[in-house]
Amino acid sequence: MLKDKKIVIIGGTTGLGISAAKAFIKNGAKVVVVGRNPESCVAAEIELGENARAMSGDAANENTAINAIELIISEFGSFDGLFHVAGGSGRKFGDGPLHELTLDAWNKTFELNLTSLMLSNQAAVKKFLELGRGGSILNMSSVLGQFPSPKYFSTHAYAATKSAVTGFSKSIAAYYAPNNIRINVLAPALVETPMSQRASKDETILNFIKTKQPLDGGRNGQVNDLDGAAVYFMSDASKFTTGQTLFVDGGWGIS
Repeated sequence: MLKDKKIVIIGGTTGLGISAAKAFIKNGAKVVVVGRNPESCVAAEIELGENARAMSGDAANENTAINAIELIISEFGSFDGLFHVAGGSGRKFGDGPLHELTLDAWNKTFELNLTSLMLSNQAAVKKFLELGRGGSILNMSSVLGQFPSPKYFSTHAYAATKSAVTGFSKSIAAYYAPNNIRINVLAPALVETPMSQRASKDETILNFIKTKQPLDGGRNGQVNDLDGAAVYFMSDASKFTTGQTLFVDGGWGIS
């Protein structure tokens, strides 16, 4: 489905990102993955093989996505898609219920999840316009941006950023549709990643998840549960789809 596609993945060296990278390569793509940790970049490049390049960089730095796009063009000859996975919980900075939320946590969470995404999307759109042949952007939101769960997941800055990802993506999707630039959103529920270790190791939360994500026996999501949707949005199969949010949530939103 992705033959000859050249795709940049911001946040692509661990978790959801590297799983998607493997799926993209399996479907014929060549990728550049970007991670903050230099060691994870080295490991990812070895794991992904000759059809991938890895580079380290902070997604919230305005030059990171620009450099990644230039790298994929110089290494593989073109640029067709951007998958923005990078982000994180602001809990360790002080994100939480509003009456406990600190301004530093609010600002840091927005930098992690929204500023970084704006910068990567901006770099991609500018390059797509320069190349003059459209392209696909897929952004990562969260089920918490629309379907809150106050008892166990009360990080209000995080929820605000993930809701904003959807609004931002729909807005730019509308503006750039005449340029054949597609922007869509994936919104997972609880998935086992390095970011979700707190919840994934808590027996009470896991028992809650069995009812909140009832599909497939009631379980945490796995990183490869999103791969099929990511391949679709990066492929020409989605050439008539833009401004959409797909919830890959195990039934969270209807439970």
